Formats: sequence, structure tokens, C-alpha cells
Amino acid sequence: MALILPRIEKKSQVAVIGAGLAGLSCASALAKAGIQVKVFEKSRGVAGRMSTRKSDGWQCDHGARYFTARDPAFQNQLAIWLEQGVAAQWQTPIGVYENQAWHSSKSSDARYVGTPWMTSPAHHLAKSLEIHTGHTISSINRAQQQWQLNTAEYGLLNYHPDWVILAIPAPQALALTKAIDPAITGLHEKAKTEGCWTMMLRFNQAITMPFEAAFINEGILSWVARNNAKPQRTGEEVWVIHAQSQWSQDHIDADPLTIAPQMIAAFIALGGKAPAAHAIHRWRYASSATSLQEGFHCDFERGIGYCGDWLNGGRVEGAWLSGQALANTIITAD
Repeated sequence: MALILPRIEKKSQVAVIGAGLAGLSCASALAKAGIQVKVFEKSRGVAGRMSTRKSDGWQCDHGARYFTARDPAFQNQLAIWLEQGVAAQWQTPIGVYENQAWHSSKSSDARYVGTPWMTSPAHHLAKSLEIHTGHTISSINRAQQQWQLNTAEYGLLNYHPDWVILAIPAPQALALTKAIDPAITGLHEKAKTEGCWTMMLRFNQAITMPFEAAFINEGILSWVARNNAKPQRTGEEVWVIHAQSQWSQDHIDADPLTIAPQMIAAFIALGGKAPAAHAIHRWRYASSATSLQEGFHCDFERGIGYCGDWLNGGRVEGAWLSGQALANTIITAD
């Protein structure tokens, strides 16, 4: 006998956990359909890994490097961001370093970044949403056809949504729902999430390398880029460097004081210089070793859904499309 899926009513309430691009995409689509949505984010701001570190006199995109747009639906969203001035094409030539030699990337994809910060597209989506930052959801429970949300900061919330959407990395979703939804265990095992060590290197003057942005295909680094080369960036000379995924995962619990010198030495070996100052960031859940193609996961019986780039091939575009697909499935369910 076929399962009859309940249609979500306009009065229904949906809690979205996670204010990265997938969560904001899902929440905005639901809100446009007249559904009441609240977004809960553990950090002080939105955007997730589309992040920018800002301090006195400098800024640096230390999460997503850039994004591309191949799907027509995401291209339409990008057109809105371009028109609103929260994104721009990044036309800096991209290099590749391998076999101890530099050459140009063969990719012909147009690359885009948020402007004036990588966080700007996320803020554009968030401006019409009810978002509660500084809310770490520590546990969730289903009771009497509604959800109960417990937070590390404020305890049990006086809010009982009909649906809960987890727009967070697979390991975090697993921790919250493994006792509630058996499906998350299999999804988590297939995703195989990996971390990434990232450094922001500050200089007193501009430095010159063969390319202002490049993929590194040998050694412990995977990416180097001059942040000032991106559109509308201001402030001190800053380069961002990312460590290779497997190396990062192998050293994910290491002391940052031992990681930083190794990454700086690798940058200098490529022709860079020692920075005047630096900052380091550990992305514990940066990417999935296996690119899942589920798009999203949705359980109408329990009123729970998952979205994120880890479910949709990775990349910024994948995150946005995952959130849209989950929202549309909920909205149009019979």
C-alpha cells in the first residue's frame, strides 16, 4: 500500500537548523510559499562556510574559494545577486602547480564571489528571514506530532515546529538524529566528511607569485589565493592558503601551533614569503570525500529533512540547489 504523504499546510511551522547557504535557500523558499520558518544558527552570523574573517585593516575569505553556476535555477539566483551587487565575477586567471611547475587551469567555467565579502549572498537571502544566531541546538525530540528543540544556551525552547530541517554537516546531523531517524546513519557513512586547515597570511606589502590564485596538486597545500585580487576587496595584503583534505583530516586534532609553521613553509616553498602576521582556522567538516547525489533527504512520516552540499555533489551551487529541492518537495507534497 502506497504511503499517503500529508500536505504541509500554510499554518505549519518549520525549524531550519543551520544558516549556511543550504539552510537559507530552503528557508527562503518555504517562506515565499507562506510557511512560517525560523532559522537557528550556533554562530554569531550567517553564511556557514561562505565565510569572511574581518578585523582592523584586513579581511579574508577563509571558507569557500569562489563558486560557479551551471544549473539554470542557480544561474537565475546568481543573476539576482549580480543585479543587487552582492556578487561579481572573479576574472583573475587561475593557475595549477604540479610536478614542480606552474601552468594555467584548463577550466573555462566563470567564477564568482560575494561582494564586498563572500558572506554577502547569504546575507541577501537572510534579510527577509527570522534568524536566531547564537542558538546551538543540542538535542531534538519528536512528541505529539511536533518537535522540541533544546539549546545549549537557553535550554528547551518554547517553540514546537511541525517540521525540522537539518542544514548542517553530516556528522552534526548524525549526532542530533541518529536515535530518531535511521536514514541518517547510512547517509553519514556514505558522505565521509573531511576537514580542512586554512590560514590567512597578512603582509606589509604586496607579494608576487606566478598566479594570484592556484590549485596546488602536490605537497600539503591544495589552494593559495591573494584575497585582494577579488572584486571590491580592501585593506592589507592577505593571502589565504588551504591544506590538502587528507592531510588536514590526518591532522584534524593537532595543535594549531604545530600546523601553522608547516603550512607557511609550504607556501614559502611555492615562492611565497613569510607573513608579518597570520591566523589559522580549522574547518572540521569542510567537504565530503564522496560526492553524494541524493540532493536531499526527506521523511514525511517524521516531519524531518536534510539538505546541504554534502548531499548534492558538494560546491556552493550544490548547497543552494539542495535547499531549494527540499523546500519544493515539502511545499508540493500531496
